[in-house]
Amino acid sequence: MGAQSRITNPKSRKSPRPRRPAIRGGFPLAPGREAFTRKEWAVIQKCRTPRQVQEFLRRLPYNWEKKGETLRTFRQVVRHWQAHCLEGALTAATILEQHGYPPLLLDLESQDKLDHVLFLFRCNGRYGTVARSRDFGLHGRKPVFRTLRELVMSYVDPYVDGSGRITGYGVFDLRSLRHCDWRLSEKNVRAVERALIKFPHRKLRTSDRRYQSILRQFRAFKQKYPDRPVAFYAGKHHWL
Repeated sequence: MGAQSRITNPKSRKSPRPRRPAIRGGFPLAPGREAFTRKEWAVIQKCRTPRQVQEFLRRLPYNWEKKGETLRTFRQVVRHWQAHCLEGALTAATILEQHGYPPLLLDLESQDKLDHVLFLFRCNGRYGTVARSRDFGLHGRKPVFRTLRELVMSYVDPYVDGSGRITGYGVFDLRSLRHCDWRLSEKNVRAVERALIKFPHRKLRTSDRRYQSILRQFRAFKQKYPDRPVAFYAGKHHWL
């Protein structure tokens, strides 16, 4: 930018010890209540819907990685109380998995090699996302999109920032990572980033004319308002 259950005494301040996960349908089961600390479980109980998780992530300070690159799990995000885009997606996946949502990530590839990763969910057959970003238009989307392509297209214009342009996308199921505790590890989970780079993506072709038009608007806006978030995009009523 794999799962191990953990057991802990809610009153203990020590990190819980891992245990072998149970398997169902070819995937490890999500960890139970006992795997989480009291503070972690309070966040999970408070954030029961994608909108609530989006609000939680939006309130978190952005992780600018000032002390070096990080790739933190939900446990580490709660501990440090900040998150960048992939950390936000892992946090959303861990929280919403406890409320019945599959832990799916949507990875957007860009021509500048700076991907954006979001939590993907479906509601009433429509696609939506939850996300954390330093860019105004790259947070989550309401579940109103009939196809993945429609959903991805809603990010095409906000992705343009002088160098960025979406070139492809793909959906990754975190449960396929059998030897990576992407939920609760105390360490950086680089295996997630490597998996997202390696798994196949579908190419996305977009209009060169449209791209150049948005690029000109972006540059003009930043020249006039260098300290303001860019917010001239259409379709904001679909933003979560």
